Amino acid sequence: MNTPLVPKMMFFTRGVGRHTEKLSSYELALREAKIEKYNLVTVSSIFPPGCKIVPRTQYLCGLEPGQIVFCVMAQNTTNEHNRLIAASVGCAIPSDRKAYGYLSEHHSFGETEQIAGDYAEDLAASMLASTLGVEFDPNVSYDEKREIWKISGKIVRTKNITQSAIGGKNGSWTTVVTAAVFLI
Repeated sequence: MNTPLVPKMMFFTRGVGRHTEKLSSYELALREAKIEKYNLVTVSSIFPPGCKIVPRTQYLCGLEPGQIVFCVMAQNTTNEHNRLIAASVGCAIPSDRKAYGYLSEHHSFGETEQIAGDYAEDLAASMLASTLGVEFDPNVSYDEKREIWKISGKIVRTKNITQSAIGGKNGSWTTVVTAAVFLI
């Protein structure tokens, strides 16, 4: 009998890398996020039912270098001097822990961490609200939608992890990564 690969735990992480080579800046961002030594497989954006969010340090002790690790990842890169970049993963968790939630990826230019993070959180919450049948106007502000979702009692928590950075000088590369990393 096959056992489904449903993650039981997850952690959030983020990092910034800077280098003259684009690939090296990505590697350094993964290194700062402490996930450079794993074979990362990006997956779509479902927060598994009953999944527990744990601190990164607790999660990493159970992983081996070279291990295949599933994650939802957002990344952005620039080699433009003073260009603001951001990458964010938003999360929306339903009040019914037996139901699934949503994760979202957002990659932007010119947005602060706060703006990018709020947007990613809003994306995840909007996807979850639509599957739960919570009606809302997609054109109203995030704060107004958040109140509707809280009142409905169907969405218990939203959060995000966001990393921003400003592009360096002389054409060097700057990369930002954020990830929700799963443990099966």
